[in-house]
Amino acid sequence: MLDVAALREEPWPEHDWEALATRAADAAIAQSPYGEWRDWPSVIEIAVRLTSDDEVRTLNRQYRQKDKPTNVLSFPMVQPDLLEAVAQNSDDGEVILGDIVLAHGICAAEAAERGVSVEDHAAHLIVHGVLHLLGYDHIEDAAAEGMEDMERAALASLGLHDPYSVRED
Repeated sequence: MLDVAALREEPWPEHDWEALATRAADAAIAQSPYGEWRDWPSVIEIAVRLTSDDEVRTLNRQYRQKDKPTNVLSFPMVQPDLLEAVAQNSDDGEVILGDIVLAHGICAAEAAERGVSVEDHAAHLIVHGVLHLLGYDHIEDAAAEGMEDMERAALASLGLHDPYSVRED
């Protein structure tokens, strides 16, 4: 079972962010090798924080030594090599997968640039963030392609656009 909590802070507008975050997280997990987790009795917990660019900049500087805001940060609570067995071996039936933080200004600017709603772009960033919580990254080209394929499939299942349809060679 998936349990997603969303915390909205200013300047994010009022919206049912928890429902959006839950749908996006579920779609991401469904497209990953961990899709079966959705049917397990263990509770997989994800926290999503919607905050300001300044807050994300502070977190990015503190945890990644990058003194600039970014669209999404992911803070996994489970080491990638332990993901295979974590849901089956939980002592209390709960697994805290991790936290995802989105920066409003950057998300809104990217959404406008792409011609999509802030909500749709936030859903994409949450899908992206969940895949990071599951150990995926986009540092190497082959890994990036695999991650993008899962993102595309998750977004398609939500009826959302393909954010990678235009590529620069």
